[in-house]
Amino acid sequence: MQNKYAVYEEALAEELIPAMGCTEPIAIAYCAAVCREQLGAFPEQIEIWVSRNIIKNVKSVVVPNTNKMKGIEVACAAGVVAAHSERQLEVLAYINQEEKAEIKALAESGKINIHVSEEPDIFYIRIFLAAGGNNAEVTIRTDHTNVTCIKKNGVTVLEKPIVPAEEEAKSLWRIEDVLDAARNMPLDNVKHLLQRQIDFNMAISKEGLTNDYGASIGKILLRRDPDSLRIRARASAAAGSDARMNGCELPVVITSGSGNQGITASVPVVVYAHALAAGEEKMLRAVLLSDLVTIYLKQGIGKLSAYCGAISAGCGAGAAIAFLYDCTDDQIEHAVENALAINSGIICDGAKSSCAAKIAMAVEGGLMGVDMSVAERNFAGGDGIVQNTADETIAAVGKIASQGMVETDKEIIDVMLGL
Repeated sequence: MQNKYAVYEEALAEELIPAMGCTEPIAIAYCAAVCREQLGAFPEQIEIWVSRNIIKNVKSVVVPNTNKMKGIEVACAAGVVAAHSERQLEVLAYINQEEKAEIKALAESGKINIHVSEEPDIFYIRIFLAAGGNNAEVTIRTDHTNVTCIKKNGVTVLEKPIVPAEEEAKSLWRIEDVLDAARNMPLDNVKHLLQRQIDFNMAISKEGLTNDYGASIGKILLRRDPDSLRIRARASAAAGSDARMNGCELPVVITSGSGNQGITASVPVVVYAHALAAGEEKMLRAVLLSDLVTIYLKQGIGKLSAYCGAISAGCGAGAAIAFLYDCTDDQIEHAVENALAINSGIICDGAKSSCAAKIAMAVEGGLMGVDMSVAERNFAGGDGIVQNTADETIAAVGKIASQGMVETDKEIIDVMLGL
């Protein structure tokens, strides 16, 4: 059997990566950059096919380094102009004023033709570029930087199959094992990942609390009671999203493909760790626990869904804060179940300013779950979607999100598009 710690280390290395801006527009920009590099020239023709969930998550969010412009055309144009695919999810990190003007001109030129993909993939981006008798085509599937096909003048340059997760690796994801990892796993191979997550995400949180972005949910919350630890944790997480959803050019470290989830899983935990004087190692282990719980939950839910991803990260944060308070494993498991019972009705209607408010609610749900667990007043199996164990409840939520909410997702997107 695979060593479970090695599985967790691999997952963290894959998931905890830096990104500048909302990850779905950045995935489009990355795909466009790869395609532009394959073409070797500035395109005269641009065609892009995207799944409906990509449309949902790109429609209303600011693309960074574009003078606060939004939309698929802008994300695609930015990638074509930037053309630095080696930066992956930081592909738009270094754009000068001249390039910003080029992005605006290309996005508004009418050259970019958008098509709704008929592929079954929830996460799908395909871009075709042509110029001077040559053409290139790049396809991304299942994840933000997962290039599965590259073609140049109709000839396949790269083709990569979609490989499902190994069943053996899946079996190692249980709350019991995740808690064991948080308490006992050596930190040598993951400390730098966790510290980068803390540094980056606390920096964008500070930016959101200092300046005005979007609806300024974090600042509004903090005005209510700046001395409340609970409010500060919620406000700090929300502020990071305020900034990120509204064009802040600071990077974040993402979790499960999402910067908002990366912020939610880390920032409130760090706020509590500092307030409780937990010390460096305990703080790192708490963030580790939060990330692992979030990743575990998202395995069943999927990268993109009608289920708000911040809820998963709020559960992770709640588990981590319970850990900081020296709760038992049983108490932490109940805290996760309670939080899922409280917040699982929140939908995802794309990336935009209101994500910050949902993050504040997700963190509150996580904290309420902890309060209930410590008071020994937990939701029991049979209370709605709550099952007999935390693992069974997590599986049930995954089924609801990935199977039961498919039609909900379609209706949400139709409403957003005015269909």
